[in-house]
Amino acid sequence: MLKAVILIGGPQKGTRFRPLSFEVPKPLFPVAGVPMLQHHIEACSKLPNMKEILLIGFYQPNEELNRFLSCAQQDFKISIRYLQEYAALGTGGGIYHFRDQILSGSPEAFFVMNADVCSEFPLPEMLDFQKEHGDAYSFVILGTTANRKQSLNYGCIVENEQTDEVLHYVEKPGTFVSDIINCGIYLFTPEIFQHIGAVFQKNQQDMLLYYDEGEEQSNGWHRAEVIRLEQDIFTALAGQGKLYVYKTDRFWSQIKSAGSAIYASRLYLNQYHTTHPERLATNREGGPKTRGNVYIHPTANIDPTAVLGPNVSIGTGVTIGAGVRVRESIILHGATLQDHSCVLNSIVGWGSTIGKWARVEGTPSDPNPNDPYAKIDSETLFRDGKLTPSITILGCNVNIPSEVIILNSIVLPHKDLNRSFKNQIIL
Repeated sequence: MLKAVILIGGPQKGTRFRPLSFEVPKPLFPVAGVPMLQHHIEACSKLPNMKEILLIGFYQPNEELNRFLSCAQQDFKISIRYLQEYAALGTGGGIYHFRDQILSGSPEAFFVMNADVCSEFPLPEMLDFQKEHGDAYSFVILGTTANRKQSLNYGCIVENEQTDEVLHYVEKPGTFVSDIINCGIYLFTPEIFQHIGAVFQKNQQDMLLYYDEGEEQSNGWHRAEVIRLEQDIFTALAGQGKLYVYKTDRFWSQIKSAGSAIYASRLYLNQYHTTHPERLATNREGGPKTRGNVYIHPTANIDPTAVLGPNVSIGTGVTIGAGVRVRESIILHGATLQDHSCVLNSIVGWGSTIGKWARVEGTPSDPNPNDPYAKIDSETLFRDGKLTPSITILGCNVNIPSEVIILNSIVLPHKDLNRSFKNQIIL
């Protein structure tokens, strides 16, 4: 029997995803037409003996999350539960805190994955790889190749090329260590909890040694429970014959900023050719003209003279007028694009309106297309005191008047603009 754990973080995470994470928890943001998490759940549910999927995070249970869970359970016919941490416990602390829930029913192994990655999820291959590599006590990290410069932004893995054993693991090194990076998808056996437990006990002893009389005990207990899989567990396990890396050459990307959601959407839309051809729009009589991969929700109302694509996803109840052009963008539910407006490299928020002949445009933050190992850069918002040109984001219920240009800007929710803007955050 197998289980899967998806680490979904919490409200103070996902800050780089603002203003979109104000309206919806980041893991439920739609990528290629479905919530980000659904891609993970679908991949897990395809494994024959997957019995349960657990989401761990510190979001307050809310209506949106509950609705998503109940729909996903019905769609995928599998038990999906949300376990709420009392505080942010780190990638290892969360699974250790809920170890009894994970181990109930005695799974032979379980997957742990971060919610903010987009991947082809080669889970069956990771299982086969684990069976081939040594004993039942070995753990597997999914790895991929990055270029030298970008590898410094990730966890780096030095491997034994003959056996694929992880010899050395460094999280975000200061200098080049390896071009094999950690993808944030792991396959563990229950023995991992012995290693996490040892770190927890060491943290507790350290707390007792440095225990300050004035500090509340509960705070100390919480600090002992904060455990990071990457820095605290993998670094220690490397070179002990217990940790292996399965390298994939299939697509993988992080979804840290809103700009990376458009890139992730492109990767998933491309995958739909093999997994969900029914989700891709086709050019048909009386419908809009599509170029490349486009997802259109059945409830959207689109004028036949509109041209959409490539890499466009249109949400529920969206209205698109005559002569509209949309490319490399995500249009969220209830938005209205009036006649002859143009939207390029942008995310248009829930219930927003773009006036006639208006142009909303951003700068794509894609990886270098000439480098097969390039990953998306998680750009800082500002560079040299200026806003870094990136995709344009309109928060929810933003009103863009007719005949204006919004370029490389971020517009916070509920704004009525009255002129053109470029390279600005409109608060």
